[in-house]
Amino acid sequence: AAYSASKGGIVGMTLPIARDLAAVGVRINCVAPGLIDTPIYGEGEASEAFKDKLKRDVLFPKRLGYAEELASAVVELLVNTYANGETLRIDGGARLQPK
Repeated sequence: AAYSASKGGIVGMTLPIARDLAAVGVRINCVAPGLIDTPIYGEGEASEAFKDKLKRDVLFPKRLGYAEELASAVVELLVNTYANGETLRIDGGARLQPK
């Protein structure tokens, strides 16, 4: 619950902070990553089984995201000077089910 609340707080504050800082020429955007395949999941059979379970919640493509995909989204928000106050979800449409 604490993780969800903190993520919601960041998303909720993105637009108000963007409004506040627009006067001084600062853009604010938020990237909300989903399930990204990183070394945090570990290695081996147990790790692969866990990742396979997580993939079930991803709409398309049915896999975890790649770090490069997340990085390219961040670069797009930096390069696109008209993007301001936005939250960009990079999650394959995944919505994790409650426990």
